[in-house]
Amino acid sequence: MNRQLTAIIEREGNGYVSLCPEVDVASQGDTIEEARRNLSEALELFFEMASPEEIRGRLHDEVYVTNVEVAVA
Repeated sequence: MNRQLTAIIEREGNGYVSLCPEVDVASQGDTIEEARRNLSEALELFFEMASPEEIRGRLHDEVYVTNVEVAVA
């Protein structure tokens, strides 16, 4: 079974950090694509190794990525 999950990738130093907020799994890489690939591998390992109870406890079915406007001094 395949599942669509969110990947948030941001630059950190000389590389990139990737995060899946649905299950709070993160990874990193030297490029955006490497960070994405590594996150995908980390997620596959998580779903393979985690108990059903852990998956249910960590899985957020609704994650929203949006922008907010704030005043900056």
